[in-house]
Amino acid sequence: MRASEKIIEGLLWLSAVITILITVGIIWVLLSESISFFSEVSIIEFLTEKEWTPLFADKKFGIMPLVAGTLLTTAVAIAVALPIGLTIAIYLNEYAHARLKQVVKPMLEVLATIPTVVYGFFALTVVTPFLQQFIPGLAGFNALSAGIVMGIMIIPMISSLSEDAISAVPRSLREAAYGMGSTRLQTSFGVMVPAASSGIVVSVILAISRAVGETMIVAIAAGQQPRLTLNPLVPIETITTYIVQVSLGDVPQGSLEYKTIFAAGITLFIFTFVLNNLSFWIKKKYQEKYD
Repeated sequence: MRASEKIIEGLLWLSAVITILITVGIIWVLLSESISFFSEVSIIEFLTEKEWTPLFADKKFGIMPLVAGTLLTTAVAIAVALPIGLTIAIYLNEYAHARLKQVVKPMLEVLATIPTVVYGFFALTVVTPFLQQFIPGLAGFNALSAGIVMGIMIIPMISSLSEDAISAVPRSLREAAYGMGSTRLQTSFGVMVPAASSGIVVSVILAISRAVGETMIVAIAAGQQPRLTLNPLVPIETITTYIVQVSLGDVPQGSLEYKTIFAAGITLFIFTFVLNNLSFWIKKKYQEKYD
């Protein structure tokens, strides 16, 4: 028994070490290639230039258009997913019967299993033509359709994590609210949601992180035109879409144009790293507050 436990312990340790080494390797590749890129391109230009045209004759290396496109589609996605996901979480926890909850929650989580390429073609061939009936100026490739479908994709993340957070609220708070004459609606939004706010905020931050890193939906439905804009009706390009575009093999490996994907990649890595650590910090802060 002791020998088998040591073997299991060794395998777990090996798995942890492999995970750490892979992470370090990814960071090392991003950093080394990015340092090589920034030795030729000023980091000031990279952060402040308003055009991104590394594949054109007149090369400009401003990351802002890609960042703007990424944040625009993410904002649309969160605007769709947050109210719907939170409403679903409240309904499942406060209103739905246990049997209905057992059916609806797994069905929602099926949305997370659909390949993102399917979501992308759905946005391009269904959502965009539908929206064009109401918005005549909507381009064939646009941030709005991609953001809406991306929001649909992350609804299960927000609804599931928020529902778990609301379920963890002590029952005594709900009963106290009812005892003071509060209605079910008042109890849900005035007591349960504020009490579960840490978990809800964490679910939103994780959903934002997921949306920021999404690739196929925006690559298919949002276009490949980097522009510094807040207009969701026009084609844009996100950081992930640009990485896909350059990775297709048309750019010589080792060239400055090829190195731009590592500069874009480390920008994306910083975004997701900050968001994930922010969610961890918020969760830890609230746990310390209530422990």
